[in-house]
Amino acid sequence: MGYLGKQERDARLAKVKQVMNANDLDIMFVYFDEFNIGNGWYLTGWCPQFESGAVLIPRNGEPMILGGPESEPFAKLDSAITETRNFPVFMVPNEEYPNATIIDFPKLFAELNSKLDKIKRIGLIGAGRMPADCYIQIKNGFEGVELVDLTEAYIKLRYIKSKWEIEQIRKSFITADHCYEAMKAAIKPDVTEIEVAVAGEYAARSRGASGFGFSAIVGSGKRANAVVPTASLKKLEAGELVMLGLAPKIAGYAGVYGHTVPVSGNLTASQQECLRHLGETFRLTKEQLVVGKRGTEIDKPGREYYKKHNLLKYMVCPFAHTIGLHEAESPFFGPNSTDVLQVGMTVCVDVSFFGHPEWNGCRIETGYEITEKGAVPFSPKMDQLLSSL
Repeated sequence: MGYLGKQERDARLAKVKQVMNANDLDIMFVYFDEFNIGNGWYLTGWCPQFESGAVLIPRNGEPMILGGPESEPFAKLDSAITETRNFPVFMVPNEEYPNATIIDFPKLFAELNSKLDKIKRIGLIGAGRMPADCYIQIKNGFEGVELVDLTEAYIKLRYIKSKWEIEQIRKSFITADHCYEAMKAAIKPDVTEIEVAVAGEYAARSRGASGFGFSAIVGSGKRANAVVPTASLKKLEAGELVMLGLAPKIAGYAGVYGHTVPVSGNLTASQQECLRHLGETFRLTKEQLVVGKRGTEIDKPGREYYKKHNLLKYMVCPFAHTIGLHEAESPFFGPNSTDVLQVGMTVCVDVSFFGHPEWNGCRIETGYEITEKGAVPFSPKMDQLLSSL
């Protein structure tokens, strides 16, 4: 059963057609793979395993998925776009599929020209992410056609979330609350980081999670300095802090939580100071989630606080980003960002630092729906917990 309904899919395709018309395009070509799923998932509610692919949207006629034969039956069952074509460049290298119909780009070009008269301009989405061989085959296969990179314009279609998208994100944050409680309950000396991750992953999957925005973050002691450390076989030690995070997805949309807690159950005076710094920066940043503010304005108070308390040199990531099909996606509200906060955006306050000589790395994070009346927490529980540090 697919995640994306026809009404939602058609609304998104209509937005894409507007971009196409504004840029005089005959075709939009949206590249995706397992590591860059967002742009493809936005139109299909689906992503292949093992293979890569693209969504092709013609100015007239039905869209289609360009991919490989191993994922073709999967697409026909679960994708919101079910017309398919198979290409070697998207397939598992050196694998053979004797019963599959496999074509190349010149053949697709001929097919599309017969339907669309003459193709002059193609908009490429994700060209900077696709393998060189894929780009070369497209360029050679569509000989004489102008290729235009419209990735930025396409990604901006995803900035403002629909009512349905926000509902999925809210469900994901509720699931993330359960993940936090499960992982926190698993923490004690001599438990491995992987055991803590298992507790959170089970809490997510048992509640219908379709996947994860990132692999479970469990970093204890110095391992927290890795910024996004995946759980290891290291055992938690008494007296350490452990950085936790998980981003369960519902219908492909991510929620998240991030927190840093003591292995022994109680914070030392020094660790309390560490969490106070995180909490104060969290509050300062959350106060800036006001419609119309630019990224530079949102980032500034927290950055000034870090500078005042000699933490700026340990800062890796800015304090606010949006969330959706990826746990962190554009726009990012950093010190040079001119992006403006708008109604319908979904934003995380994500406060962290790494490499501190005493506290190592630590992070706290939760998210908000941006409304005309202000930022509404997706997780009232985590909002209250992190705001009170």
